[in-house]
Amino acid sequence: MIKNQQPHLKVCGLTRLDQIQELIAMNVDFLGFILYEKSPRYVLNHLSPEDIASLNHSGKTGVFVNADIERIINIATRAHLNYIQLHGDETTDFITHLRERLNPDIQIIKVIRIGKNTAENRNKIKQALNTQFSDFSYYLFDTDSKAFGGTGKQFDWTLLNEFEIPLPYFLSGGISEENTEDIKQLDQQPFALDINSKFETEPGNKDLTKIKKFRSILYKE
Repeated sequence: MIKNQQPHLKVCGLTRLDQIQELIAMNVDFLGFILYEKSPRYVLNHLSPEDIASLNHSGKTGVFVNADIERIINIATRAHLNYIQLHGDETTDFITHLRERLNPDIQIIKVIRIGKNTAENRNKIKQALNTQFSDFSYYLFDTDSKAFGGTGKQFDWTLLNEFEIPLPYFLSGGISEENTEDIKQLDQQPFALDINSKFETEPGNKDLTKIKKFRSILYKE
């Protein structure tokens, strides 16, 4: 993303149709639905794939963690997803096989989970960025955790300045009103910001007033 160009906005961990409709009216670019059963924001505890399919939006994103290909394709088809976000330890072979079978209109976002600023972790990031990436369209950088995201914790974003990132990327992990200035220090600006737990009253229940305020800060409305 070009320096000073405003990033897109993704709100993840959605579970309530009324809030989703308000976010659509707010022109949020991406709607994130967590399809990982162990997550407190597991959307299928609240909505059916058909509920998601009924939403008139082009940024419906299903977040999967180490799910099998059949499950991903089944839910993506039933929910009319536009994006698949792979948040687990999916291999390049897995992504290639998924890409071959997935509707070609559905784009894939591959997550790179980032831990502490150590030589070992920097090497892991370098290896991940050097792997075959022709089968997906975006990266997403998030704070590493056993819960696979949703921690509200920020990793050391300056780490990203050490690498050439070959694809547009989503930035996630503890994004809030307080640290938007830190984003400007990134040499390669994010394509989109992914917000979640910092904008909730409880898991899956979004604070829409806070999101509106964040959006106004982000876009200087």
